Amino acid sequence: MAIPLGDLNPPRRRGVVTLLLIALNIGVFVFWQPWDGGVCEQSAFYARWGAIPDEVVERQPLSQDEFDTTVEPRCGLEAMPDKSVSVSILVAMFLHGGWAHLLGNMLYLFVFGDNVEDRFGRPQFLIFYLACGTLATVMFAVANPTSTTTLVGASGAIAGVLGAYLVMYPTAVVRVFVPPFFFLPLPAVLVLGGWFLLQVFADRVAGQTGAEIAYLAHVGGFVAGVLITLLLGERPQRPLPYGYRDPRRRARRRR
Repeated sequence: MAIPLGDLNPPRRRGVVTLLLIALNIGVFVFWQPWDGGVCEQSAFYARWGAIPDEVVERQPLSQDEFDTTVEPRCGLEAMPDKSVSVSILVAMFLHGGWAHLLGNMLYLFVFGDNVEDRFGRPQFLIFYLACGTLATVMFAVANPTSTTTLVGASGAIAGVLGAYLVMYPTAVVRVFVPPFFFLPLPAVLVLGGWFLLQVFADRVAGQTGAEIAYLAHVGGFVAGVLITLLLGERPQRPLPYGYRDPRRRARRRR
């Protein structure tokens, strides 16, 4: 697997929303999630705030019997009838299952998010990001309508960003690390296209092995990102020269 380290595609302006999303994800994980708590505390937290496919499809919280299959039975926790399913879909995008999950997602968002934000504009990018994350969750839920497995993570939303980047900058050079020894410059179409095919393949394998990663949500987010980007009229564009600086920013400084 190729791990992206950066791209030779400078944005015209700083990706402020991208950086704020990264900061928010890290802040939620460090200061709110009980990542160092006990099994019961974590189980109750994820059931309360995570997106559960059965709830998404039914548009209502789990019944007591369903809840008992989601939370550790020995924890003796009660169902939470005041849970908002819509809010859980949103909040789940900012929760993660561990440091590796969090840092992997943030790396992809950091490398590819600023260019997509630059093309869309800051408010539109935030809406796009949340829309892709929501559609990724809904797609997974529709495909697994009776599942009570809790979904957490920004992967679906970030997959949408990757899909948008592929549409916008297929020829951009991405610097990747291929374990264990290789550092290579590769075109985005190869890096992101390969990533997407890996998710499709992994989803097939996961269905046979019961893997805990929701690869179908990655696929759904990526496809949503591609389609939304095309519907908004965005088309492939050559990357800006490396070291590019927006002349309008320099003009403002002179004033």
